[in-house]
Amino acid sequence: MPVDLSALAQPADTRIVLVVMDGLGGYADASRGTELEEATTPNLDALAAEGAVGLVEPVGPGVTPGSGPGHLALFGYDPLEYELGRGALSAAGLEVELKPGDVAARGNLATLDAAGNVVDRRAGRIADDEAAEVVGALAAGVHLHGATVSFHPEAQHRVLVVLRGQGLDPRVSDTDPQSTGVPPCRAEALVPGSERTADLVNELSDQVRSLLAGRPKANALLLRGFDSHRELPSMQQRFGLTPAAVAVYPMYRGIARLVGMEVLPKAADLDGQLALLGEHWDRFDFFFLHHKPTDSAGEDGDFARKVAAIEALDAAVPALRALGPDVIVVSGDHATPTQMAAHSWHPVPALVWAERVGRDGVDRFGERWCAAGGLGLRPTRDLLPIALACAGRLRKYGA
Repeated sequence: MPVDLSALAQPADTRIVLVVMDGLGGYADASRGTELEEATTPNLDALAAEGAVGLVEPVGPGVTPGSGPGHLALFGYDPLEYELGRGALSAAGLEVELKPGDVAARGNLATLDAAGNVVDRRAGRIADDEAAEVVGALAAGVHLHGATVSFHPEAQHRVLVVLRGQGLDPRVSDTDPQSTGVPPCRAEALVPGSERTADLVNELSDQVRSLLAGRPKANALLLRGFDSHRELPSMQQRFGLTPAAVAVYPMYRGIARLVGMEVLPKAADLDGQLALLGEHWDRFDFFFLHHKPTDSAGEDGDFARKVAAIEALDAAVPALRALGPDVIVVSGDHATPTQMAAHSWHPVPALVWAERVGRDGVDRFGERWCAAGGLGLRPTRDLLPIALACAGRLRKYGA
């Protein structure tokens, strides 16, 4: 069994910054290195040269993680013990209260062709104002028998869907096939007793397609990550931290809120996120900084854009260091190789910079260099205890 870190946590006048480049990981092929290896990253390389690097696996070897498990692992939670659906994360991010018995799902506005097959799972990353108009049409036009449904725009194509009624059960399968060229899936009951919920989901999907028929981009809604109200032990309870989150997208704000972080006001861009760190630097001892563009580019299969997103984060490192953190951790919640245009099982590069981390022989930040680093290959959830130790926040175990 893992050590109970709550029994070892001790206060210290130190600050930890966790920088998460969403979907950071990738893999080299015969024609080029990974996106991180090909990016020009002098500031991240300097952190690597002064610290220690390695590779991390969010869930386990060969397991492709969702963003929820990947972030839970980065926050020091075992994602196999604390499993969260995207619906619960989106609800927390949008501050939509889930009552006991509610079922929430993450929806993607999507594009189907004339044959009913998925052409684009994200409806061309539809603009927020256009998506809001579509969601408004759904809110006015979808009516289920024996349950109510609410729709909440999240960002671009993302929509939170909440079902409310008697006898609902979130244990139903997704309607999102996670691929193109095939039709949306039909929801199925995963346990006895969830058949009614599956039927409601299928009724909802049919009504949505009827209402949106004829629209050029957003003419369907793909649902995944069904879940209900959740409560997790906080990072204060588990690690003795006073944590804050600086994230733009609602889902990542949501998962931070679920683990007890104070979610700071939403910034418009990376510069705004850094300004928030500086503004609130004295109030917290742990900061989570989320950078989304790496993952968006990876999911679009856009190598050059993912490289540019990594380089944009690299350019922010001097301002981050100027704040005076004692520990900087840089990693990702999962890999999103542009060759696959999807999440993957590949290990994710990780970097820990601190006075007491111990230097290894690596002076560049990239997958193949991290493979030779002092942190080795380890579960992602090990990163936070290492950061806590480097920050002087864990006392000795035993006599």
